[in-house]
Amino acid sequence: MIRLVKYGSFLVVTLFAALVSCQQNKTEVQTYTSGREKILVDESLVPIIEDQAYVFESAYPDARLQLIAKSENELINSFLDDSAQVAILSRDLSAAERKHFDSKNIKTRVNRFAIDGIALITHNSVEDSTATIDDIIKVMRGETSSLGNLIFDNANSSTVRYFKNLAAVKVLPAKGVYALKTNSEVIKYVFDNPGTIGVVGVNWIVQPPVDLEDEVGSLIIMGVKNVAGKPGSDAFYKPFQNDIALELYPLLRSLYIVNCEGGPGLGTGFASFIAGERGQRIVLKSGLLPDSIPSREINIITK
Repeated sequence: MIRLVKYGSFLVVTLFAALVSCQQNKTEVQTYTSGREKILVDESLVPIIEDQAYVFESAYPDARLQLIAKSENELINSFLDDSAQVAILSRDLSAAERKHFDSKNIKTRVNRFAIDGIALITHNSVEDSTATIDDIIKVMRGETSSLGNLIFDNANSSTVRYFKNLAAVKVLPAKGVYALKTNSEVIKYVFDNPGTIGVVGVNWIVQPPVDLEDEVGSLIIMGVKNVAGKPGSDAFYKPFQNDIALELYPLLRSLYIVNCEGGPGLGTGFASFIAGERGQRIVLKSGLLPDSIPSREINIITK
């Protein structure tokens, strides 16, 4: 009798496990609009990608996107280790990175979906809310400048890489430039330390997280003037859509979604969504400049 009870219990447990396994396999089957997908996201771009993911999942209830925020260097390392098949970056893949995927016969699809302005932010109590590219370069080179300290999100971030390239330096100077861990920490630090200058993606200021709205309300975006002879050298411009579109704001960068799925899948569906009209409207609303301006229909009624 005891053996029968044990056998029956074993049978029930086995059947239950099989049903759970089947259910899990069912949810893991990917299409363009269903399944689960890990998305590596440059930490400086999190707000805009959270908006995109929210609308995408709302439109397709069977889709589940797991956004994993990392600094650029950490993200690239994870991407090359096959931790995820889709990544959101503020630059294209390098030749060496493409070769890595080619060696594995993995086809990469890279699509630009927006143009971002890197914002310089400071406390609204500061009298001078302008900066020149010349002064930024001096700070990045450790030279004397009238600018306050530059505060970055992370030593391995895309914004640090951008400014190092701008100043043609390979390492950060010993003074004048400091790196924290996240964009949220930058916003809090600049709020608590008037006179410092934070470096963040403009979307963090246009659409800040709820828990940072009070701090952002006390910050201002600085105007930036380009070096002589280049567009934007005649005045101080801010990373607003009009100045981004006209390329008058000097600190611009393109945003890309890199897809290495190699076939039909949720990552491909999400990439298509971001590049499509609905995704581009979300970019437009976020304060960034869409790669392709969504069309607008105007109905003219005549009597």
